[in-house]
Amino acid sequence: MSHTIAFDIEVAGFPWEEVDEITRGYLLNRARDETEREAVSERTALFPGLGKVIAIGLWNVEASRGLLLLEGESTPQREWEKVQHSDIQRGDEQEILERFWEIVGNKRPRLVSYNGRGYDGPILMIRSAQLGVKPTSNLLPYRYDIAQHCDLFDVFSFQGAYRERLNLDYWCRRFDVESPKGSIDGSQVARAYRQGKIEDIGEYCLRDVRATAELYEKVAGTLLPLFKGGPAAS
Repeated sequence: MSHTIAFDIEVAGFPWEEVDEITRGYLLNRARDETEREAVSERTALFPGLGKVIAIGLWNVEASRGLLLLEGESTPQREWEKVQHSDIQRGDEQEILERFWEIVGNKRPRLVSYNGRGYDGPILMIRSAQLGVKPTSNLLPYRYDIAQHCDLFDVFSFQGAYRERLNLDYWCRRFDVESPKGSIDGSQVARAYRQGKIEDIGEYCLRDVRATAELYEKVAGTLLPLFKGGPAAS
């Protein structure tokens, strides 16, 4: 496998008032307590099929270069000045999903993510299916083999054996990787999208995926060879 590509997505959840009444009732009834019930309307992006993929960040580990697929008026791929060593390509949601699957299908890379098995992968596949876009790869292959998809969230929990669930920022700080934390975090994406701050969301997404790629490089020769399908120790 000659390419290693880290990926991350940002999703703008549908406004609560646009979700049908039966689905709203179902989601509210699933909440475990009143605090959860109050939060449901602001967290539609967490539910498959109730959000719009507005940014897909990709970072080629070997080339140390990124590509941001960002929702907007269609434009060809060009260099992007907001994040060093990166390009941007814009299009509607269907176009950016099609471009993602084209890259994944053509290059057949080892994919790297942080919680990509738990969120990004399922969301990308389900949302693509909703829009009639055919995925070119199963982003959730056999969990205990990281050859096709190395989810660093799984790696740092030793595939569920270690029960602490710590975020990307925590592990970046432990391995001296520049933290991706910025002016926006995942919980603020829908609001920022409604405010027209799409490029800010894109920058946040690409910095996040760059940090994921750098964290992968930090452990590629130490932790990852311990896992089935991991890169050979150098």
